[in-house]
Amino acid sequence: MGSAYQIRDQELPYYFTFQVVGWADVFSRQIYRDIVIDSFKYCQLNKGMKLYAYVIMTNHVHTIIASTANDLSGLVRDFKKYTSKQILKAASENKQESL
Repeated sequence: MGSAYQIRDQELPYYFTFQVVGWADVFSRQIYRDIVIDSFKYCQLNKGMKLYAYVIMTNHVHTIIASTANDLSGLVRDFKKYTSKQILKAASENKQESL
């Protein structure tokens, strides 16, 4: 995360927007929305994510999340890294995709 936005209290809920590079309409396909939802579920069960709300738009995701492990920065980093890798993997397995 850049220095322009800092998480000052790791245990409080924060509003985040995760956007797709180039604002590509990745989430217009169900398979990619499912990857985001599966990532949320995994983080809730294994990483201490407390998910208050989310909205998946065609090219970005809005969330309000907190960390029960008091490491929201690490949680967001891991969520973004894992989710992006899964989306790229799914796109590469589908030869018709062009991300």
